[in-house]
Amino acid sequence: MSLSDELARLGDLHQRGVITDAEFARAKAHALDGAAANTTPLNTLNTLRRSRADSWLGGVCGGLAQATGTASWLWRVAFTLLVLCAGSGLFVYLMLWVFVPLEARWQPVERSA
Repeated sequence: MSLSDELARLGDLHQRGVITDAEFARAKAHALDGAAANTTPLNTLNTLRRSRADSWLGGVCGGLAQATGTASWLWRVAFTLLVLCAGSGLFVYLMLWVFVPLEARWQPVERSA
């Protein structure tokens, strides 16, 4: 069910008096928050960063693992197979290493006195 369908259904239930104003507001906020949490491939690509913590060579596989929610070893195996089979894995890895920025270092928050 799409977001517009869900909001239309909630509006209909609210108009018919099946749900109260507070229930409608909570359900609408929940539906909108859920829609905002959904990521598109473009959003994932924009948040892609090379990992500092999960890094063997350049942090590319660790960054891909964080962005996609998979294990980094799966990405390492995939790149290794691509290198062994056609050599394209090396090219792709190098391009990602060059063009994907490194994630920011963690900075402690300074507290004012």
